[in-house]
Formats: sequence, C-alpha cells, structure tokens
Amino acid sequence: MGYTPASETLRGLTVLEMTLARAGPSCGRQMADWGANVIKIEPPGQDGNRDFSARNSPDFQNLHRNKRSLTLNLKSETGVEIFKSLAAEADVIIENYRPDVKKRLGIDYDTIRAINPRIVYASLSAFGQDGPYATRPGLDPVVQGMGGHMMVTGHPGGGPVRSGAAISDMMGGALLANGIMLALYEREKSGEGQWVQTTLLEALIYLLDFQSARYLCTGDVPAQVGNDHPTSVPTSAYKTKDGYVLMAPMAPMWEKFCRAIGGEELIDDPRFATAKDRYDNRDAVNAAIEEKSVAKTTEEWVNLLNEAGIPCGPINTLDKVFADPQVKHTGIAQAITSEALGELTLVGQPIHLSRTSQAMVRAAPAYGEHTDEVLREFGYSDAEIAGFRGEGAV
Repeated sequence: MGYTPASETLRGLTVLEMTLARAGPSCGRQMADWGANVIKIEPPGQDGNRDFSARNSPDFQNLHRNKRSLTLNLKSETGVEIFKSLAAEADVIIENYRPDVKKRLGIDYDTIRAINPRIVYASLSAFGQDGPYATRPGLDPVVQGMGGHMMVTGHPGGGPVRSGAAISDMMGGALLANGIMLALYEREKSGEGQWVQTTLLEALIYLLDFQSARYLCTGDVPAQVGNDHPTSVPTSAYKTKDGYVLMAPMAPMWEKFCRAIGGEELIDDPRFATAKDRYDNRDAVNAAIEEKSVAKTTEEWVNLLNEAGIPCGPINTLDKVFADPQVKHTGIAQAITSEALGELTLVGQPIHLSRTSQAMVRAAPAYGEHTDEVLREFGYSDAEIAGFRGEGAV
C-alpha cells in the first residue's frame, strides 16, 4: 500500500516515532494526521502492546491512526544500525524514553545529529532530560498532583481531585508537536535541525496559565473553588429543573444578566454592587442565582440566556456532546475502516486549514504490519530483510 498521506500539509516529512503510553503517541498522531510519513517503531518478539491499552482498544486506535508500524530491535547491534540508516534520511524523531535509555542504546541526539545534522529530535519526558528528577518515572496523574492542578480542582475541603482527562499528556504532546513545527521552520533558514524538548510537568504548569501567573505575580496561592471560576463571580454550574447549566455573565453583563433571569432585585443588593462585592459574597450570589435557575429546564436557560447575549451552556455527558448539532457540524467525530475491527469512529483533528484539509486514511496498524514495506522504501532488499528477521533484528 505504501505511504498514503492524510493531508498535503506535511506530505514529504518522514517521522520516526519511538513512544509509549499517551503523550508521545499523541504528538506523532498530530504529525500523521497532517500528512507526515509517521513510522511507529516497536520492539519485535512482543505483542506490540507496551501502551496502556490493548491494540484493538478505542484508545490505541485513536492514538495511532494514519501511522505505519515497523518492528525493530534496538537492543541488537544490527537493529541500531538499521535505525541509524532510517534516521539518516528522516526529518523528525519523536521519543519518550527515559533520558539514560537512548544514550545507552546509542541513539541519542548527539549520535543521530552526527549522522544527520538536519534531524529534528523531539524528546518528551515527565520531568526533563536533566535535573534532580530526570530519572524518575512519571505519569499524568503523578504530574497532575506535582504540578498543582489537583489542588485547584474540586470543591473546597473535599481534598485533591484529578482531572477526568489526561491533561498533561495531551498538552505535552501538543506542545512537542508545536516545538517540532518551530524547529522545522527554523531549519528552512539555517539548514540545521535541533533537539526539541518538553515535559509533562512544564506542560501542566503552562496549562494552569492564569493560575500559575496569579501566584508568580502576587504570591496568592489559588485554592479549590469547585465549579466556580477562581476570580470571576458569578461563573458556575447551577441546578435547573432537569439538570445543570453553566452560566458565565462577565462583570459588565451583571445588570443585563439579573434582568434576564428575573432577578432585578439583585441589581440593587449592596452585597452584589461591584465585581469585588460579588467576589467577596460568592456563596450568596450563587444561592440567589440558583433560586432562579431551578425554575426552568437547562434547555430553556440556554435558549433564554444566549438570546440575551449571556455566555451559557449545558453540562453534558459525552453522549450528549457528540449528539450536539454544533459538535456534529465541526466534524470532530470521523469514521475509519479497520481491517481488524470494521467501521470505527474516532476523535478527529480540532484544527481546520482552508486549503490543505486532512482525513483519516489509515486505521491504527497491526503489529509490525509495515516492516517489510518500510525497509524496502529505505533501500533494503528482500534478502536483507529476511536476514534481519532471522537474527531477530526486526
């Protein structure tokens, strides 16, 4: 079948992906979805599943669509030599090994750069390639705790709460993909590649954004405030007749919001006169709003407040998310046919380009499905490939 690009955007770029778990693969997926030739390198002699979930699970399928799979034994001398020959022609390497592993295998950045000065070598780790925690194992839940996220999430007094999404993994993968694009753009001017690095810990702190800046600028340690916004009051989830609704009137909208919910008496309440008053009397504001919100259904509030120009939306379960007409309109849910699983629907790209669109052209590969195909593309003969297989190099 060969390399079929999912988009014209990154057509012609060759990416070698040596990743486990979620953060690294999500970076590779970003490249593959936009047309790069992403070759997922996996160890031979195993079931190919060193990730969190089984190969035919929704998770694996979602992370590895539009890629090809090559088995390669990087613990063998021949396997390393094959990898170096691939790296000599590649544009990008993505890896999330522990910092010491790639050095021990002889595939670290300095080694590969000597072979291919144009290589963009992208490394993702929990804590960094150096520093006091460089050798520590780390996963998204650990980083959510260490990076401060769990202590600004949840209700006051309820203890730390982990996000329901793998936020440091996904942000780390997205930032690494962004870093790769920066390095590729700079390479057009300098002719040289470089080592791109990010960490789950930095990604999580970056994601906290205004919360992190709030502490750095003022020394104020943000606390848990449940569904409320940390600084903008009122912004919260309120009970309705049949569920919950998120209402978020910005400060200049206060009077208009009060009239929209039938709470004109709140306008003249001295406790709520200014944004600071409302912040200082957060519980009283929320209680007053909820006295009104329980009288109507979620749909009624969404329609009424959006008509009034007040930010508002339902609090959805995922089935309702994907049934939402705007979500359907975006096309974020995309179909692909898997030889092993049949018709699948996966999470598509949230980025849209006007000229060079992208699509899902290939389901996640079977273990080692493209080993021979890829090696032939890099100039190896069938006899050489058979020899590699015989000695366990692939």
